[in-house]
Amino acid sequence: MLLSGADIIVKTLIEQNCDVVFGYPGGQILHVYDSLYKYKDKIRHVLSAHEQGAAHAADGYARATGRPGVVIATSGPGATNLVTGIATAHLDSVPMVAITGNVSTAQIGNDSFQEIDITGITLPITKHNYFVGSVDELQETLREAFRLAMSGRPGPVLVDVPKDVQMAVCEYTPQAAVLPEEPSAAKDIRIEEAASCINSCEKPYIYFGGGLVSGEAQEELLALAEKIDAPIGCSMMGLSAIPTAHPRFLGMQGMHGHYASSMAMHQADCIIALGVRFNDRVIGDKTRFATHSRIIHIDIDGSELTKTIHSQYNLRGDVKITLQKLIPLLEKKERVDWQSTINSLRVEEKSYADVREGMTPKNVLEALNGCLSENTPVATDVGQHQMWSAQYLTFKKRRKFISSGGLGTMGFGLGAAIGAHFATGERAVLVTGDGSFGMSLQELATAVSNNVPLVILIFNNGVLGMVRQWQTLFFEKHYSGTVLERKTDFVGLARAFGADGRKADSLDELRAALDEAFSANGPYVIDCAINKDEFVLPMLPPGGSMDEIIVKKEGEIV
Repeated sequence: MLLSGADIIVKTLIEQNCDVVFGYPGGQILHVYDSLYKYKDKIRHVLSAHEQGAAHAADGYARATGRPGVVIATSGPGATNLVTGIATAHLDSVPMVAITGNVSTAQIGNDSFQEIDITGITLPITKHNYFVGSVDELQETLREAFRLAMSGRPGPVLVDVPKDVQMAVCEYTPQAAVLPEEPSAAKDIRIEEAASCINSCEKPYIYFGGGLVSGEAQEELLALAEKIDAPIGCSMMGLSAIPTAHPRFLGMQGMHGHYASSMAMHQADCIIALGVRFNDRVIGDKTRFATHSRIIHIDIDGSELTKTIHSQYNLRGDVKITLQKLIPLLEKKERVDWQSTINSLRVEEKSYADVREGMTPKNVLEALNGCLSENTPVATDVGQHQMWSAQYLTFKKRRKFISSGGLGTMGFGLGAAIGAHFATGERAVLVTGDGSFGMSLQELATAVSNNVPLVILIFNNGVLGMVRQWQTLFFEKHYSGTVLERKTDFVGLARAFGADGRKADSLDELRAALDEAFSANGPYVIDCAINKDEFVLPMLPPGGSMDEIIVKKEGEIV
């Protein structure tokens, strides 16, 4: 059938089982929006308040489902407003397809109104991007974009479509939805070498990340841990992959990870890393990291192997398939002494627990835990509240913790929570701070306009808490630029947008607010007051080693 390029774009999205797209219209993408109007009974468009919010919504949709999220924007500033959202997805290996309009091909290179080289700008932050110069290339380019976004290590792909290509007509041939490239295991010889290492070790530690989630290898992870009697820890991107309450799970590892998890990794003689990076927040001083341990690293992306630290056993391949071949080669063992050490670390961690009464971060999040169902997606912004959420929130099902890891994007959470709702149909939760929320609060208009059931819990301490914590510990309390001194009434703001809300200055007020929020039909904002001097602990000093971990506040900052 003969269709315009704009119709081909929308028909191909529908063909790829895309049920919702996020975006914002403009002059160079209007033909696509006209097509979205024609096919509105088959694909939903969610209008954001800002293109960055749309990109984060597509990201949240993808994290909650594992399927590519789709965002659409016009040329020029519309396209550049996607950049932070695309970079966020890129750093966390999130599948996304971004479609941008551009000026007509005859105008390219003439500095036309709202012309921008978006493929050049996004080259370092996409798996690949395309400038579609002919309508004949359009449908196959879009299919290839979806295939690339899902294949191997997932990530964002951008397709830039000039206005005249959207208007041109060509034959459209429907096809089935594309599938990702068939994954493969690591080489047999590498698997055998890794098995020999594991069989000979005494203190194995399993460390996993977002790659295990995207590889759907949770069952294999648990089978591995049971067979070799090993504790399990994760990066922040791995949270919710396995139940928080699993007896072998020690929690998040790293700069602000659980003490037992970080110290177990530090003391292990064999670290088995599954679909995870060894970034600076994990290893600290790399010259002092895992000096007594052999490292087995399994990852689908070979560039991550021995990227930041030397791993003795590098297995490039799909995590799930590689584990399926590795586990039968392992000897079943009970490591009594190692489990005794792990239990001692758990006891020591409990001795550092925050047992204060009142509106402490721990108490606030435990109150929130009591309201969450096993299907509730929880998004966060970036800062202290993000780390407290990673430490204290509990999950039973995978893909329920949605947070910006690699880029650390303040303002990510509200769009992502909206996207997670559209992905799951569930009431979503956003845990944010007054600083982060200030960067994206305009997306309240999106949530209200679409009647999104969304609970927004703002940790309001009047400061940029994480930066202030660093200034307290390492910059002689020079609080430069971190005291907000804003007079924003978040509850009044919520009502101005058409949402509801309530302040909470005590745990009783918080519980009442949570009861209202979780029964509300639309968005509900809880302005939760906490002390500006609350710390995220434990904390690995920047560039430090795990034996220098800070577990409590000392001296005058108590």
